[in-house]
Amino acid sequence: MQVNELSAEGLKRAYSVTVPAADMGAARDKRLGALAKDLRIPGFRPGKVPMSVVKGRYGTAVMGEVLEERVQEATRQIVTDRGIRPALQPKVEVVNFADGADLEFRIDVEVLPEIPMPDFSGIEVERPRAEPSDEEIQKALEGIAARNAKLEDVTEDRPAATGDVVVADFTGRLVEGEGDDRTVGEPFPGGSAKDMPIDVGGAGFIPGFTEGLEGIRVGETRHLRVSFPEGYGNAELAGKPAEFEVTAKALKVRAAAPVDDEFAKSLGLESVEKLREEVKVSIQREYDGLARLKVKRALLDRLSEQADFAVPEGMVGAEFDQIWQRVEADMKAGRLDADDAGKDEETLKAEYRRIAERRIRLGLLLSEIGRTNNIQVPQDEIAQAMRNEASRYPGQERQVLEFFQKNPQAIENLRAPLFEEKVVDFMLELAKVTDTTVSPADLQAA
Repeated sequence: MQVNELSAEGLKRAYSVTVPAADMGAARDKRLGALAKDLRIPGFRPGKVPMSVVKGRYGTAVMGEVLEERVQEATRQIVTDRGIRPALQPKVEVVNFADGADLEFRIDVEVLPEIPMPDFSGIEVERPRAEPSDEEIQKALEGIAARNAKLEDVTEDRPAATGDVVVADFTGRLVEGEGDDRTVGEPFPGGSAKDMPIDVGGAGFIPGFTEGLEGIRVGETRHLRVSFPEGYGNAELAGKPAEFEVTAKALKVRAAAPVDDEFAKSLGLESVEKLREEVKVSIQREYDGLARLKVKRALLDRLSEQADFAVPEGMVGAEFDQIWQRVEADMKAGRLDADDAGKDEETLKAEYRRIAERRIRLGLLLSEIGRTNNIQVPQDEIAQAMRNEASRYPGQERQVLEFFQKNPQAIENLRAPLFEEKVVDFMLELAKVTDTTVSPADLQAA
């Protein structure tokens, strides 16, 4: 096998490979000979099938196997002998594969760049910290009480107001036409309910539905005209006008329990003070998570400023394609970010390609930092991540775990974020990190 370098420009390498016809033929005949020993064909004794018959039936398929084997062998040889690190799977182009002729093919490969280690001690970032106030804790407690509120009947004869709960029966029908030509169709599937508690002015229904119940009285029937949103989940209803016949059967209010020891015990805690501590810990955990995201973002920004090396075009292209697919989906669904809405496609593509390049460059840098400093993700942490993922699918935990065991790439998708966080921790230990106290509002600001 003869390997020659055709070109080496930037991170791209190209090689020509020639395998003599005699070597290809010998490898094919050896495989066919091994195959013939156990071959059973009607009219011939086992192991006595003439080589001409074996070759006629299986020669082409076997030669294809030999070709694939030589390509893999050449790729391994190029990577090993030249000490290169492919960024992506090498591309192979067969130049000549004629019977009785030398096999010739070309291998194109992009290699990973040389990545200089940044000066961590020269990186300065601020790590914000906020603590929940007594007012925030109290507000959270009141929110818990409101979510656990019980419905109580309204005894006075009054119309429903925003915040009340109307228990109602309703039936929805699609509307066609306008004005005098307007017609109401038959009830559509999923558009009817009985004894449904509905928060007046609340969320979760078609826009205008719950607002239309303001002022309704028990026993009253209303006809609400609304329109399904363009992006509604059911394509058959999306964007279409409808009319709902709603009959109020009862009026209720939510009565929040007092936040006391009895309330805490109903939630499985021994006292209201214990509940308050749990709420404080929960809010602090949320704030610490936000602080972590901010210091990580600042760290990556500083790293990006230091990172100045070429990145493989193939990796950037693949990353951009994934990003652009999401952007196109957002365009079609009408949910494009406000910052992007007024830009033409070429401008958007240029901006998102820069984002893709930044992601790849930072990803390569983090990977190299981890590799150089022997940062590992212990197997028990990966196993815990698998269990956490499986717990998201009650009743299917075994299937999820089996999926991970059979799909190494799925396990890698769990390992990658754990590895990244460990690399970030490593860098924060070496960088100049200044802890600053901020208000919760400042912490939550973008």
